[in-house]
Amino acid sequence: MKVILVNGSPNEKGCTYTALCEAANTLNENGIDTEIFWIGNSPIAGCIGCGSCAKTGKCVFDDIVNKFVEKAQMADGFIFGSPVHYAAASGALTSFMDRAFYMGGSKMRGKLGASVVSCRRGGASAAFDQINKYFTITSMPIVSSQYWNQVHGNTREEVLQDKEGMQTMRTLANNMAWLLKCIEEGKKAGITIPSQEDKIKTNFIR
Repeated sequence: MKVILVNGSPNEKGCTYTALCEAANTLNENGIDTEIFWIGNSPIAGCIGCGSCAKTGKCVFDDIVNKFVEKAQMADGFIFGSPVHYAAASGALTSFMDRAFYMGGSKMRGKLGASVVSCRRGGASAAFDQINKYFTITSMPIVSSQYWNQVHGNTREEVLQDKEGMQTMRTLANNMAWLLKCIEEGKKAGITIPSQEDKIKTNFIR
């Protein structure tokens, strides 16, 4: 079993990375393979709704998003991490997730999802809620912790001093490992993800 932890910060090894590492270490202790996937600090284009990915299986913007979606097919769970910018996830992660879920949502359906946010002071719960919405529209069970998945600090050292935040990361990882193992045992017993009906789409003007 494997979990991909997405680092949505422009700083490769800053506060968000520190929180994700705490979760990754705990997952490893539970026998779960992990990979921290940094989205980089180059500009990431937003989705333009061209629909090309439905025909080719790839986004027309051939960048880090395509690489992630390819990896996502082999993963069992995901943790998306972001710094808090103006009480929201980073612009880069927002563009990244818009395209990744629009193009590769079928590869993540039924797999576990969780969000982690890092902030200096405020806006964490709004950013946390924003990221979780991607999971709830993709039939992904959300993994919870003992508190909203947030850490506080302006540097890696300060984040490490957030004892409750670090414990929240460990609890999140332990819960994810437990659920992954439950799902694995369920598969062995013949329990599979429910089949999906053909989607019905209605516009508000109808």
